[in-house]
Amino acid sequence: MILVRRERYSLVDEWPYLVAGCVAAVWRWRLELVLVLGPVLGWQALVEQLGPVAASTIVVIAGAVVLTPHTSRSALSRGLKAARVRRRWRRAWIDVGLPHVAARRVRQVPAGELVRIRCARGSSIPHVERHAEQLAACLGAREVRVWRDPGSATWGDALLVRRDALDGITAPWPWVDATGPLSLWETFPVGVDELGDTVTMRLPERNLLLGGEPGAGKSAALSLVLAAAALDPNVKLWLLDGKLVELAAWGPCAERMAGASIDDAIALLEAVQREMDARYRELVANGKRKIAPGDGLALHVVACDELAFYLTVEDRKKRIRFAELLRDLVARGRAAGVIVVAATQKPAADVVPSALRDLFGFRLAMRCTTRDASDTILGQGRATNGYSAATIAPDQRGIGFLLAEDGLPRRMRAFYLDDQAVDRLARRAAALRQGAE
Repeated sequence: MILVRRERYSLVDEWPYLVAGCVAAVWRWRLELVLVLGPVLGWQALVEQLGPVAASTIVVIAGAVVLTPHTSRSALSRGLKAARVRRRWRRAWIDVGLPHVAARRVRQVPAGELVRIRCARGSSIPHVERHAEQLAACLGAREVRVWRDPGSATWGDALLVRRDALDGITAPWPWVDATGPLSLWETFPVGVDELGDTVTMRLPERNLLLGGEPGAGKSAALSLVLAAAALDPNVKLWLLDGKLVELAAWGPCAERMAGASIDDAIALLEAVQREMDARYRELVANGKRKIAPGDGLALHVVACDELAFYLTVEDRKKRIRFAELLRDLVARGRAAGVIVVAATQKPAADVVPSALRDLFGFRLAMRCTTRDASDTILGQGRATNGYSAATIAPDQRGIGFLLAEDGLPRRMRAFYLDDQAVDRLARRAAALRQGAE
């Protein structure tokens, strides 16, 4: 016979845990308790001296003074919502049955709530990511997106998506009325993300690859980049437009423009390559490794509206020659101030091979028909991790995932420029360039 010894725990042994649990429960409801008990305790403190009528009047007036201002009501509402999110977050982890991850600061954003999270022992931010679907179900959210703090493995952020904050929002480019010259060395706005923050881009020493199906808003996004470049009189524009209509407005601002002829396109890239080689010789002569804003050297922006058009021509030798030149500019142009901006309606591996794609510092994937097409722009495996442009609805024009080389893809909606705005900006840019000569 095996005797099982049962250990008895007395209340003396358990009371520290009971006290800790009660204190934690009270702390989680601290704001609500203050709102309920504060007026009651205040009334009781006043009623002995002033009487019930006067005490009630003072409490009501004090509450009205505190809650009448809109800022006070908004702050109180945010505080109550944040407290409720933190309690639901804790309950979700209990339901999932995993090590606790504390929810600290909660911020209301257009998409839902942004929660600052801290991992306890035995957990990690990747651990939270793996259970994002379970957390979303427990929290009643559409989805949960998690990313790690670059400076600490303990901290991270979780976005509880309640709604599509980008759906139905079309905002004009903030710089559409800019009158003076701009500098492409500075950041410029390109869109708005789900947190309500403005998404910016800085192109020097970077290149940009855009991809998406026809009608996804790719050309409008490309117009933002060309507007920022054209409004800098010191930038030299080189345009490749197989359809001869998308970039036509910027023709008066360009150094050179090539249309449907592959020979003209190759000649244009060869001309830019010569400029790049001459720039490197100049840098070597001056003992410099790369150009800087104060050098007085022009940035060269090569914009190709339809990459697939030139990379699928029938003449194999010319197709290969074009691809070699473009790859050379993307690979070697960064330090020389050459920026390549390429867009394609056919995000496929034969058009954008990974060896070329990985050289682009910025990649913007608009609506794609398949997950593979999205991965062609953003990188292999991104769709599996929840960053798929194939999930964008066909009517959500201008929405895409922007990937910078030092971060994760950000879902955003690009600012919009209609044809009239593009024409006005192009004329303004041409006038600035004529005045700078």
